[in-house]
Amino acid sequence: MRAEVVAVGTELLLGQIVDTNSAWIAERLAATGIDCNYQTRVGDNVARIREVLVTALSRADAVVVCGGLGPTQDDVTREAIAEVMGTALVLDREALAGVEQVFRRRHREMPASNRRQAEVPSGARIIPQRLGTAPGLICPLGNRLLFALPGVPGEMREMLERAVLPELGARSGVAGVIASRVLRTWGLGESALAELVAPRLAALEAAGEGAPTIAFLARGLEGVQLRVTVKAASRDDARRMLDREEATLRELLDGNVFGIDDETMAIRIGALLTAGRATLAVAESYTGGLVVSCLVAAPGASRWLRGGIVTYASEVKRELLGLTEGPDVTAAAAMAMARGVRRLFGADIGLATTGVAGPDAQDGQPAGTALAGFASGGGNDATSFEIPGDRQTVRELGTMNTLDWLRRRLEAEH
Repeated sequence: MRAEVVAVGTELLLGQIVDTNSAWIAERLAATGIDCNYQTRVGDNVARIREVLVTALSRADAVVVCGGLGPTQDDVTREAIAEVMGTALVLDREALAGVEQVFRRRHREMPASNRRQAEVPSGARIIPQRLGTAPGLICPLGNRLLFALPGVPGEMREMLERAVLPELGARSGVAGVIASRVLRTWGLGESALAELVAPRLAALEAAGEGAPTIAFLARGLEGVQLRVTVKAASRDDARRMLDREEATLRELLDGNVFGIDDETMAIRIGALLTAGRATLAVAESYTGGLVVSCLVAAPGASRWLRGGIVTYASEVKRELLGLTEGPDVTAAAAMAMARGVRRLFGADIGLATTGVAGPDAQDGQPAGTALAGFASGGGNDATSFEIPGDRQTVRELGTMNTLDWLRRRLEAEH
């Protein structure tokens, strides 16, 4: 089955809002085994929306439209769909009751304009709203389907999962279960990872239909992700296939995988610290608090993160962390900062960053020089990174490199 995604909204064309809905819809379609070959963005204009929909329906089995179902005059997706269907808008009493109920729950009087949200093309079915006011639409056009969903991301996602994907899955004729797992990596670029995985990709291609598939996706500060997708007779079979494929890829990638699915670097570090019953404290210089900011985003961070401190000025490093006189951008200084913050917060492990974010050199070191220090009851260590880019790039990549270095150390101890 082939599907297309159409995002409606002039604000998308003006760059005022980034279209994240289309990417999310396409990802969920792919996970359901449905091909998505085209995505289109179009402004709030009936004629242009109609033109885009007619084109999409000419080459796809299903079209998913998001946006333009609100109560204002520029929300014209319903009108465009009615023209494509060759029918008129009619008031749907069930949809109207749903909109009215939302306003009653909010103890507000419903504006007359919201009545428009209950107007649907004749012959269409509504997808009842559970989070907002705009109902979705399921519109049959011969042997094709057109789905219209709200542009609000939360509302769109709930309707897609509840109503759209089950209907498309049933119509696609795909038997069994399609499941995916994302492997998150840090330390290698997309091309380097592809080279490591190349033997496995060749083996899967030779295995033919029914073998797992692997796709690469570069996610900036989230690293490069590998999405593994399998088709199986049951969820248990799919899980076993994913487990086997994950184990194979982890062996090929040699420690570059730090998490799966929604497991961030901070969540992984937290799990390792929790397993080792260890606490952590952080001293930062050039990263300016970014390391601790990443760590506290992990649920339950209060159980293992003792605290953090930003010591930017040299005299503050000496006063609070016990550094001796000398340059700040050295391995010795990084380790001293880690020892000092460990002592200051009474933590099992101290982690520190020091470096030169730029644009000027410091302590004889060029911009982009970054160091990390580690201290624990077992000893001290330091490492360095050379990071190209502007100040923000150096700080952000330095933060992720430091966390990945810590993650690898903790894994090596388990």
